[in-house]
Amino acid sequence: MKVTAGAGKESFRPRLSKKTWEPRPEDHFEVWVKEKAENNLANTRVLELVALYFKVSKSKVRIINGHRHPSKLIIVED
Repeated sequence: MKVTAGAGKESFRPRLSKKTWEPRPEDHFEVWVKEKAENNLANTRVLELVALYFKVSKSKVRIINGHRHPSKLIIVED
């Protein structure tokens, strides 16, 4: 997942392939959040958006890798 913090508007969409400009598989996403990457605000909002997208509670979504990096590995539990 690629995250852009401090964006003008929020968005959550499948990440596009740079070669074909078609959506990648359902495990690659791009996320834009309004919150800045300070005090874990952006990460918290990312977890909320992922939970909404997959229709699970926020407690079922965790960042595994990339807490301080725009590229993140996130797990959604059943």
